[in-house]
Amino acid sequence: MDTEKEIKNAVVERYTNAALQESGCCSSSCGCGGDDAPGMNEYYSDADQHIIEEADLGLGCGNPTAFSELKEGMTVLDLGSGAGIDVFLAAREVGPTGKAIGLDMTPAMIDRATKNREKLGITNVEFVLGSIDSMPLEDGSVDYILSNCVLNLVPDKQKAFQEMFRVLKSSGKFTVSDIVTVGEVNEDARKDLSLWTNCVSGAVEKMQYVKKLREAGFSDVTIMKEKTVNTFREYGFGLVSITVSGTK
Repeated sequence: MDTEKEIKNAVVERYTNAALQESGCCSSSCGCGGDDAPGMNEYYSDADQHIIEEADLGLGCGNPTAFSELKEGMTVLDLGSGAGIDVFLAAREVGPTGKAIGLDMTPAMIDRATKNREKLGITNVEFVLGSIDSMPLEDGSVDYILSNCVLNLVPDKQKAFQEMFRVLKSSGKFTVSDIVTVGEVNEDARKDLSLWTNCVSGAVEKMQYVKKLREAGFSDVTIMKEKTVNTFREYGFGLVSITVSGTK
């Protein structure tokens, strides 16, 4: 079987269902907030309530924008942008002279995020359909990359990290929140598409994650926050949410 293709198709199906829901997604029927992986979602500040009401589906595992170094005029890229929560928060930080781009491979999410942009009246935002492992963006076109509980869903992590390096400008930075493991995920778990789409079996061991980022060319790779979110005892590994940064 074409495992990578099957995984991507399953992810698109899962997050299409999430996008079509009218409210936040915190049940076993969708994504990272599901019953298969409890405790992953982190909540945003009450100051962002007007954005949260439209764009937070409860699918994240951190708040990368809060740890980022965004500045006025930057071009920011959010990988796996979903309904747009982190894109909209980034757009506020970079201001009218900057731009926030959301990249997602699920058409229904792009549609929902675009509608949210119109409701919120945010003009310095663009949503693009595409895959993280083959981004439809030019080399060196982005100042800063964000991502929230998405890179674990990509089958080829090294290719995704290399694409991040490619699209960043020289000295550009990233801050991503993601799920990693303590202990290795066994083959039975890796083959479980439900666990993949719930941000579980696609996760890699924490220090391997850091190593892969460094191998892609990034320097100053630093884990800024870490929180244990779940243990899959029957599979022999634990899950950890990390927020990590690095520089091209």
